[in-house]
Amino acid sequence: MTDASAPSATAPDPDAPIREPRLWRDDGWTARVVKNEDDDGWAVEMIKDGESEPALVGPWTMGRDKRNPKPLDGPAFSTLVKTASEVLRRHEQQLAAQLHREIAVETAAGRVTVTLDVVPDEDDPYAMLAARDAGGAELARQRVSAGWRLSAASAAKWVEAGFPRPRED
Repeated sequence: MTDASAPSATAPDPDAPIREPRLWRDDGWTARVVKNEDDDGWAVEMIKDGESEPALVGPWTMGRDKRNPKPLDGPAFSTLVKTASEVLRRHEQQLAAQLHREIAVETAAGRVTVTLDVVPDEDDPYAMLAARDAGGAELARQRVSAGWRLSAASAAKWVEAGFPRPRED
């Protein structure tokens, strides 16, 4: 009698590396050489495991016959992984910069750092406006609209007025 819950010896490992001329998968990435929709050439797309969209799509070199793509190889795959990882890192940095702003305001009592952190909730996006003194102690915290604009002037006005609830202009 066989155990139905025992793994099959012939079942392919979904995480096993693939190294084919037009498809490579390893180290959490998949490179796929595809026909370029815009011209007669080829493109390569890099997809991070678990993602539905490619992190990088770029032109791919033609082979010697000038009709088929050059096969993927180890060095090319490594370069593609490095480039796609850098694209994702830059995207994350840009998103973080959009969601967090920080401005220092000089007052008679010392420096106050005003921050605006956007919470991009699909149903109820908002931002937290906060102020900290030079020692890092929180002086104020207010929930504001996600579209509230933090500038040097708005931060100084808020601090000088004693941290009232900002108007949603």
